[in-house]
Amino acid sequence: MSTSLDRVRVAERPTPPPAPPAAPPTSDGRTLGRRWDRWRRIHGRAPLHLIPLLLITGIVQAWNLAGAPQRIDDEGTYVAQAWAISNLGELAHYTYWYDHPPLGWIQLAAYTDLTGAFSRWDTAVMAGREAVLVATLVSTALLWLLGRKIGLSRGTATAAALLFALSPLALQFHRTVYLDNIATPWLLGALILAMSRKHQLAEFVGAAVLFGIAVLTKETYLLALPLLAYVMYRSAWPATRRYTLSVAASMLVLVGLGYLLFAAINGELFPGQDRVSLVDGVAFQLASRESSGTVADPDSLINRTLAMWWQLDPVFITAGLAAAAVALFLRPLRPYALLVLALVAFMFRPGSYLPVPYVIMLLPFAALLVAGTAGWAVRQLRSGTNGALLMSVTVLSALAIAALVAVPLWATQLRGFLLADLDRPGVQAQEWVEENVARSDRLIVDDSMWVDLVSSGFDRDNVIWYYKLDTDSDVMEASPNGWRDSDYIITTDSMRTFPEQFPQVDQALSNSEVVASFGTGPQTVDVRRIHPGGLEEQNGLRAEQDAQRADIGGDLTRNPALDLSAEARAQLAAGQVDARIVVALGLRASMDSSITASFPARDGEDGSLRRQVLLSATDGTDLGEDTTRAAAVRSWFENLQPVLAPASVQETDDGVLVTFPLDQPAALLPG
Repeated sequence: MSTSLDRVRVAERPTPPPAPPAAPPTSDGRTLGRRWDRWRRIHGRAPLHLIPLLLITGIVQAWNLAGAPQRIDDEGTYVAQAWAISNLGELAHYTYWYDHPPLGWIQLAAYTDLTGAFSRWDTAVMAGREAVLVATLVSTALLWLLGRKIGLSRGTATAAALLFALSPLALQFHRTVYLDNIATPWLLGALILAMSRKHQLAEFVGAAVLFGIAVLTKETYLLALPLLAYVMYRSAWPATRRYTLSVAASMLVLVGLGYLLFAAINGELFPGQDRVSLVDGVAFQLASRESSGTVADPDSLINRTLAMWWQLDPVFITAGLAAAAVALFLRPLRPYALLVLALVAFMFRPGSYLPVPYVIMLLPFAALLVAGTAGWAVRQLRSGTNGALLMSVTVLSALAIAALVAVPLWATQLRGFLLADLDRPGVQAQEWVEENVARSDRLIVDDSMWVDLVSSGFDRDNVIWYYKLDTDSDVMEASPNGWRDSDYIITTDSMRTFPEQFPQVDQALSNSEVVASFGTGPQTVDVRRIHPGGLEEQNGLRAEQDAQRADIGGDLTRNPALDLSAEARAQLAAGQVDARIVVALGLRASMDSSITASFPARDGEDGSLRRQVLLSATDGTDLGEDTTRAAAVRSWFENLQPVLAPASVQETDDGVLVTFPLDQPAALLPG
């Protein structure tokens, strides 16, 4: 038994001299070789998991990227802002008003400039989707590394990464150009550096910088600060903890001050007359933004958002919440469980606004928890520990049931992502506008096609993002008559969802009629012509024009030179054929002994007014076979007087197809 004297003597023993420093690497590289062998023993199997993981993720994310999901307004906004940086030298395509920090679309602009992404795609939003695909691949690899850092096996970390990459809920949002997707790899990188046990000062500073970038990419990622601080505190050596944490905190503050300094240099830090400000932008996000309502209200925005998430993948949502509850009792996973549960609770705070992409921040940690609790349960079952045996069996049974439910659900959802062309209506509407609408006309549009229409030749001041018609003073000043100063409005689901929030847009919708429509259901995209005098006045004018077309069309049906089907005769008699076609056919009938003609409808148009004529034969000659005769007919139509000039004349296998412009000259019919 030791005495107090013995303890004193032990305490007074001299400290042994420090070990001599390790010998520097010899010229033959043996020390370096030993280090490489040690690294290979520890990490050598990592590529066997990471390479297939990234290949699977990349293929599934990239397959049919342009087809599903359909482009939405938010995507167009971020891509348009990135395009403005590269092409206009401005932070946004409209006045930048500090609604979000600009670092997210600055990164998009850098990617598209370095890779030429805009030139590779027919629609600008797809260039942005390519960039977030790269961000998702980086996030997948970093999530795997984070799982390994907290003690998950390679197989468990791979399962977490696959769940993060392949869940239908994740796939829907990873394929969409949201700033959250760009912020996620920065946050995961910060957490990995925060767990460093070597070179802590440098890596903690790096973690602070990466986290600052994540927050300046999407401000909601500031909610992960407690997790980062906890991970740093737990990882820091006690002897240097105060110093390393202080330096890291100072670096994070400096990164944030950079944004404040940017606003101050531009004179936009505080509110002022006729100017935007950072304070106003923050106030909008935190206080003045319209609430998402309550879960008790079935028509509230929060209900619609949660229903959309649930429809995509109820299994992952349920498993993630259940895993978070179990992980509260597992020390390595507890911080991430607390983060997930806190973020879920934060969604339901009274009077708050819930952004649709909010779930993106939850995805990597929910996947980590599901895989991590499953891995723990398997280890407990193998070890046969009685205390945790019941819980591990329960966890594994629940996960087995979830997997059985998830397989058919995921198969159906993934088939849609890989095969459906949900964006086809938007592409068709955009092409129709580019082909049929005069470049001098003014358009109200969903932001998802803003860049494409401007790039096709429309003046940027004549392509108005619908949100700005009611909110941007510069746009309102350029539109003294409001909606009446625009000629067309192109409607998508996002524009139709909240028309009451935008009075000018609502008036434009109420006083317009569909001239071309593409798609069905929520994917429908309509091109609507705006009538400044209102629909009642337009309906009266249309009735008069229909009657006049019916008169001259009926006369044409009695021309013996015309060989018309019963359907074509009925269309002429009903006034459904453009007056220019009627006049042109009458002129052509005076030259040919016989003309076989029909009036096909344009794609997207309802056929109530036919502005195409297909001449399949003249004088008994098939124009689809006689190219010389067809060329002569084409030339004749191309040289008609200006009031009858067609928009295009094409030789096809069926004959000569003549298309007339959308707008009818006043010289033929009133109005």
